[in-house]
Amino acid sequence: MRKATLALFVLAIAVATGACHDMTQPTSKPVAGFVTDIKRFDDFIATHPTPDQFHATYPDVQLVMPGTMTTMEFRSNNSRYYPELDKDGHIVGGRFG
Repeated sequence: MRKATLALFVLAIAVATGACHDMTQPTSKPVAGFVTDIKRFDDFIATHPTPDQFHATYPDVQLVMPGTMTTMEFRSNNSRYYPELDKDGHIVGGRFG
């Protein structure tokens, strides 16, 4: 009886913690400065981050959301990113400019 109670308790804990599983992506360590490691950046974008996750990971890169006005200068240092968003607002691609 004691083993059955313990097994039931363990099962209840497993179900309870499984129901609370956070489906968000793990946060990445912030990258200081502009984007120099393109492969790492592409791998990050492939996770379809939210704009908040982008800002947390690349705080020095200007994220230009659709409808945002910017200056017209050309930047060749990967410091400004124009994202493509899915219907949920996640970044699925984009370009530097």
